[in-house]
Amino acid sequence: MKKPLRNALFGAAVAVIAALAFINAGTASETSTAKNKLALIAPAAPGGGWDGFAREGQQALKSGGVVNNVQVVNVPGAGGTIGLSQFVQTPGREDALLVTGGVMVGAIELGDNPESMADVVPIARMADDYAALVVPADSKFQTLNDFLEAWKKDPGATSIGGGSLGSIDHLLSAMVAKTVGIDPKDVNYIAYSGGGEALTSLLSHTTAAGMSGYNEVRDQIEAGTVRALAISSDERLEGVDVPTFKEQGVEASMSNWRGFVAAPGTTDETKAAFIEIVAEMRSTAHWQGALKRNSWTDTFSTGEEFEQFIKDEVATAQEIVKDLGL
Repeated sequence: MKKPLRNALFGAAVAVIAALAFINAGTASETSTAKNKLALIAPAAPGGGWDGFAREGQQALKSGGVVNNVQVVNVPGAGGTIGLSQFVQTPGREDALLVTGGVMVGAIELGDNPESMADVVPIARMADDYAALVVPADSKFQTLNDFLEAWKKDPGATSIGGGSLGSIDHLLSAMVAKTVGIDPKDVNYIAYSGGGEALTSLLSHTTAAGMSGYNEVRDQIEAGTVRALAISSDERLEGVDVPTFKEQGVEASMSNWRGFVAAPGTTDETKAAFIEIVAEMRSTAHWQGALKRNSWTDTFSTGEEFEQFIKDEVATAQEIVKDLGL
């Protein structure tokens, strides 16, 4: 499958800016170590999830005295794959980490991206959050079973709104469908560019349900504007009164994980230094506060554990995209 034309055009438009950002961020890479100067590459526009993650990391590294000079560089577009493409063109960098996660894995598979997770060096998985299936407060669907019953009868008429194609929202919707006996190709998934649009669509009853990051709809759930039917974590989350899909008999779970990778050609010595930096970051008061503020689950892992996790995530995404016929 070819990349959508809009992604290609957008990629061309930002290529020069992105390249300059990488060059400027890495000017001192030959003389600086990551402890002195570090760029966190957020492959998204300011204000998004990856940008917020990078800036929380920036503040943690600064406030904890882990790195002297930390900057965030934004390279938006195509589910993070434009940032990935730029990043792999600067091999061996000792002064930059790329923010990555589940959204990028899905975007790579859906967009037939020439670069992949195999082209970067895994450093650490830092935190996960989860998606929730929600309906308007006045919906006839009181429980997950109510929704599934209607969905099975007429998948086309029971639409689900969520993030962009290839997002966790999209892949999870397909996974749940397959688990309950619906052909993923029959799912009427309506993709939106942002959580605000998806929520507006849900509240106006343009869509029957919404699949969204719990953090994006938490305020609406607590205010009683929407009702959460299920969440995609393996087990109930502390402080979150939403049942999981699994505890309701649907063997489906998926996380919107976030972490860091290094450029191709990174030496073992530099990799070890990067792992030490993010481990120190994790222990700072600011980062521990960020986990609570954002309802992120601490899933810190490095080395072989993280490498195997990425392989498993890629395999899952490939299977779902195949099931979707994309």
